Amino acid sequence: MTTRKSTRNGDRRRSHHWVLVVGLLAITAGCPAVDDGAAGSDGPPPAELAQTASSSQDPSGVDDATPAPRPPAGHAWVIFAEDTVVAEVAATAEARQQGLMYRDEVPDGTGMLFVFQDNQPRAFWMANTYVPLDIAYMDPSYRIVDIVQMEPLVTETYPSDAPAMFALEVRKGWFGEEGIEVGAQAEIVFGVGGSR
Repeated sequence: MTTRKSTRNGDRRRSHHWVLVVGLLAITAGCPAVDDGAAGSDGPPPAELAQTASSSQDPSGVDDATPAPRPPAGHAWVIFAEDTVVAEVAATAEARQQGLMYRDEVPDGTGMLFVFQDNQPRAFWMANTYVPLDIAYMDPSYRIVDIVQMEPLVTETYPSDAPAMFALEVRKGWFGEEGIEVGAQAEIVFGVGGSR
């Protein structure tokens, strides 16, 4: 899990993100994953995935901090510097298998975050998925190790170039438009109650 580093200006910028993100929460998206070796797994326990809100105390010992905003259960904010994706979380074998199937669109700023219990090569396909997608494979520290563009209804797999523990699907072309490349570091804030 990464540690949050912030400055006063960074906190103001993040506050702006939270306002934008909250507005996007009503819109979400989907795509099927080939679940390499993780079938039947329920994903990491919520306690391992959920980031706790930090608090500070004044010298008198009175807690004066307001809890940091969090996405609702079943969602996560995937933050790349100035860009935030409001992602549905697929942390069970069933949710990963369903993915973004049967969706007619994946609006900008939304996507799906696939969560696995281990770090290994992954492969996704696009059966019953009508929207072209980008997929960013990420390692356990949320660093992008590969980005692949996937075409609708393709049943051949799109494998990762390196082991991954997370995968983020968004509208095709989004990563390129935002200048997000292999090696980019994300911060992920999981919703209330963890990944489910």
